[in-house]
Amino acid sequence: MAWELDADRPIYAQLVERIQKEIVSGKYQPGEKLPSVRDLAAVAAVNPNTMQKAFAELERSGLIVTQRTSGRTVTEDTELIGNTREQLAAGHVRNFINNMQELGYQREEIRNLFDKVQA
Repeated sequence: MAWELDADRPIYAQLVERIQKEIVSGKYQPGEKLPSVRDLAAVAAVNPNTMQKAFAELERSGLIVTQRTSGRTVTEDTELIGNTREQLAAGHVRNFINNMQELGYQREEIRNLFDKVQA
């Protein structure tokens, strides 16, 4: 089944975020080999060149590593994986707060609502 992608954001950026989530959630373990660009592009239903651009970005960030003879693997740097997880979570929290503020909620109201949900 093709990945659900938003037309309002660059596709490669969404692919980067999706693969980051799969790494930080443990779908792909540290040191594990990733599917090939073509295979993952077929799963996501995107152009392989777009997936290649996403892989290049993930490699620049250090989250994936290219092994000449064995393809791409997830970094073994668990601290980097943890930092990426925190960055993704912080982005979601910022988006949540922005959405709530667009609905007219003030910060204190957002905190109270969050507390109610946690109870």
